[in-house]
Amino acid sequence: MQRTVTKAVIPAAGLGTRFLPATKAQPKEMLPVVDKPAIQYVVEEAVRAGITDILIITGRGKRSLEDHFDRAFELEYYLREKGKLDDLAEIQALAEMADIHYVRQGEPLGLGHAVSVARKHVGDNPFVVMLGDDIMDERAPVLEGMIRTFEQYGRSVVALKEFPLEEISAYGCVKPEVVSDQLVRVLDIVEKPAPAAAPSSLAVMGRYIFTPEIFEEIERVTPGVGGEIQLTDAIALLLREQTVYGYVFDEGRFDVGKKIDYLRATVEIAIDREDLGPEFRQFLVDLLRRRNLLDG
Repeated sequence: MQRTVTKAVIPAAGLGTRFLPATKAQPKEMLPVVDKPAIQYVVEEAVRAGITDILIITGRGKRSLEDHFDRAFELEYYLREKGKLDDLAEIQALAEMADIHYVRQGEPLGLGHAVSVARKHVGDNPFVVMLGDDIMDERAPVLEGMIRTFEQYGRSVVALKEFPLEEISAYGCVKPEVVSDQLVRVLDIVEKPAPAAAPSSLAVMGRYIFTPEIFEEIERVTPGVGGEIQLTDAIALLLREQTVYGYVFDEGRFDVGKKIDYLRATVEIAIDREDLGPEFRQFLVDLLRRRNLLDG
């Protein structure tokens, strides 16, 4: 098995019901965060980490995902004729940033099933799984740190973030054994435990690096609630066969599948932009003062 990760899998077959009615006729992954769709942030993160081969798992009604990362010759011609060369270069770069492939999940049978669809494409190689609802700030190189961990140990790695116990039931949760400041050995993993039953306050976030053996474990998983194949259950089985590590981070993640985090991501990313930040920051200060929500 190779010791470098060059492949990524991005599950993007969900229905996006938390954002209805906006997602009735467009994929949730195409909802804009400032001026880029959410999934573009995920693809750009993969490319920054050195990933060159990306498989996006899609479903019905997701054709705009493919169109977004494809060439658009009519638009390119228009931009060239109008002298909008910066815009032209930006949209051309979308089609050239990585080798992007697509396959349909067919049925929404859970995250574990979505990952299993990638088996033929991934083969016997290690690979990254990146959930489209989680976007990472460029200043939080979580994926790069996970890849370094894999290259050192040659074992699967999951991203972990500490949460208050009252929120832990929304996530997978691990029982950790400390290796270093940012690294733990995963001793056990459970899906959405009740706070009183949680093995720790470390929750699994939407970034994973897997050895190819994960596919064999997914095949062994029994469907759970709603008939879904849980990726967490497959990781629990993998733990019996080989070590799994957890890479712990604390900042830079936005869950844009939640409305409040979607709004937070839009604001935080916008105020950091050189072209938008100064004016937008001033607008926010003025708004808070007008609403009597800011002292001074």
